[in-house]
Amino acid sequence: MSLGFEEALRLTLEAIEPLPAENVGLLECVSRVAASDLYALVDSPSSDVSRKDGYAVVYSKMRDATAAAPIRLALAGHTAAGAAKTVALEDGTTIRVLTGARVPSGADAVVAEEYTRADVGDILIEAPPVEPDRNILARGSDVRAGQRLIEAGRRISPAAAGFLAAAGLSRVPVFSKPVVGIVGTGDEIVEPGAPLAEDRLYASNIVTLAGWCMRSGLRSLTAIVKDDPDSILAAFRKMCVETDALITSGGAWKGDRDLVADVLERMGWRKVFHQIRMGPGKAVGLGVLDGKPVFILPGGPPSNFMAFLQIAWPGLMRLGGHAAPGLPRVKAKLAAGIAEGNVGWTDLFFGTIEETEDLPLFHPMEKRSRLSSIAEATAVASIPEDRDHLAQGSVISVQLLT
Repeated sequence: MSLGFEEALRLTLEAIEPLPAENVGLLECVSRVAASDLYALVDSPSSDVSRKDGYAVVYSKMRDATAAAPIRLALAGHTAAGAAKTVALEDGTTIRVLTGARVPSGADAVVAEEYTRADVGDILIEAPPVEPDRNILARGSDVRAGQRLIEAGRRISPAAAGFLAAAGLSRVPVFSKPVVGIVGTGDEIVEPGAPLAEDRLYASNIVTLAGWCMRSGLRSLTAIVKDDPDSILAAFRKMCVETDALITSGGAWKGDRDLVADVLERMGWRKVFHQIRMGPGKAVGLGVLDGKPVFILPGGPPSNFMAFLQIAWPGLMRLGGHAAPGLPRVKAKLAAGIAEGNVGWTDLFFGTIEETEDLPLFHPMEKRSRLSSIAEATAVASIPEDRDHLAQGSVISVQLLT
């Protein structure tokens, strides 16, 4: 087993190509990944507009205005946002403008309403604008036609979708969202909610993995099969027809009942790797079956979840078109040393993040943690292959789970 973690991750991302793109409406594109660079079709705003309710003026003629000696202007009209009629400012006059209204031609500033006073049909300007273009949002201030808004591979947020709408787009190309098949294998696991016989376990792993997929908008199909080669093969065949990627949970090692890899060999998969120098999760594997990625995950909860996070999850993100697959990272300081590493291996630790005035603190959990502590984990830290420990106070890069 000579393959290191970084090499395995590189091979994972190289072995997987994003799914085809599709054009969808703006509401459908939220949380999807842009399949190409997206450019503005129009200027926004499409004309110079007022930022405030107030009065359009010529800046140079208002400089001497004070509350004691206001400048009197005749009120020549008013305009609101979306008004079809255009107006022009004439000498000695002002035009009332509401927020978002087009600024009249000839005006180069807007005096906010609180610095004015009405007087028998006229408007008294009691303070000058601070500068030319004061309270005016210039045409194209938010976006210019032809401007790149979003690059390919970026996830589209709700705010970004609104930005696209303002720029004139109504449909955008996004990568298809992967449908993920998750198959738990083992005579000992049963469906959550079913009667639990002695020496049996509820299939918690597949719930965790499906939950992660759901959180990111991916659809998943789950199944539980016994340790029987023909049953496993039938489940894999069905999933390969209905999904874009397959994840197996359990039966990944070399025991008498670890049948997953043998079944995949029978089905003709192209193995990329199986078992790497990573702990927990060393039994993780990747291959391609019928053009679709297949991730083999061990059955023990810490190994299962860590292998998913470090290998399968980046692979699924790559399949969905993400330009930078993987968990987000931040710099953090170790609240306690971690010294269970093995030189030549990547050793990974679940833990929690504590916010401080300085860098966040990472509190590592015991490496032998089971479900109760894993459920509380908010981050993951690692000892790289060339180290066997990290001292308390070390500043490291940690992966965020929240």
